Amino acid sequence: MLDKSQLSNRPKMLDQQAEIAKFDDLAREWRDPKGKFKHVLAFNQTRLTAIEDAIAGHYQRDLTQDVCFEGLSILDIGCGVGLLCEPLASQGADVTGIDASAYNVLLAQRHAKSWSIKVEYQHCLADDLLNKPLQYDVILNTEVIEHVDDQRQLIDVCCQLLKPGGLLVMATLNRTIKSYLIAIIGAEYVMGYLPKGTHDWRHFVKPQEIDNMISRHGLTTIKVEGMRFNPFFNQWKTCRQPDVNYLLYAQKPL
Repeated sequence: MLDKSQLSNRPKMLDQQAEIAKFDDLAREWRDPKGKFKHVLAFNQTRLTAIEDAIAGHYQRDLTQDVCFEGLSILDIGCGVGLLCEPLASQGADVTGIDASAYNVLLAQRHAKSWSIKVEYQHCLADDLLNKPLQYDVILNTEVIEHVDDQRQLIDVCCQLLKPGGLLVMATLNRTIKSYLIAIIGAEYVMGYLPKGTHDWRHFVKPQEIDNMISRHGLTTIKVEGMRFNPFFNQWKTCRQPDVNYLLYAQKPL
């Protein structure tokens, strides 16, 4: 027979299970290629492929191998729900994902656990990692800098956390008239791919501005490539023109 203390705990336990189930459903929804986040997933898959190619080229790894990134440490700053962290960890990398949103971190943790993928998720800011004697082979900063007020500080932290010889990957939006028309007017107000007000065009960053900020730490830009959406084929692909979305790859000197 249950005593009063056990009875009083039962509703709380049931509520906790309901919350866990809710997070599991959201984690699955984020990764549903036919769900409401399908456009984000398609964009992410193209970006992931480009990043994998860049890491493999930088560290001379064979992408046909099952654990081609084994031995590499990767930090994903602003990891969201782990859309980049999990596939990179599945290829053998030691991945740490950090995010300012505790909600995102919880979703990421739940999904990684359900698929037995080892990722170290932390609810913190990049600055918090400066207190630890850690540096990483690869640092990812994707779709974050355009949401940050002190962009130079974020770049400074990225450069400090990167190992000598390491690879920095920045993905963001260029501050051009075209990006305003496509990324804000088109994506947010016409097509509804993103909620209205997601981006502020004034915070978009030109590739040369990132290059200037990283050069203070001795980093050299290796490559800049754009990303373009084809509405007729409903596909994202990389391209030479970085006038809207783009990826910038930089190396830290040994």
